[in-house]
Amino acid sequence: MLTACVTTRVFMRELTKAELAAYWVTGEPADKAGGYAIQGLAAVFVEHIEGSHSAVVGLPLFETADLLARQGVPLWHKA
Repeated sequence: MLTACVTTRVFMRELTKAELAAYWVTGEPADKAGGYAIQGLAAVFVEHIEGSHSAVVGLPLFETADLLARQGVPLWHKA
C-alpha cells in the first residue's frame, strides 16, 4: 500500500460583506467543502496558492500519477 499527503495553502484577498453576500446568493458555496470553488466564481478572490491546484479542486493529480506509476499502472497507453 502506498499513501501520499498533499498540503495546499490558498490565500484569498480580504472580502467585503457585500462580496460575501453576493457570492452566497450565487449558490456556489452551499455545496462546497470549504465553502468555495477555486475553479468557479471564487477564483477571482484567490491571491495565490502554495501547493497543488488540482488538490484544491479535488484530486492531487501529480501525486496520484506518481502513486499509480509506482504500482506499475501505465499513465499513457493507446486505446
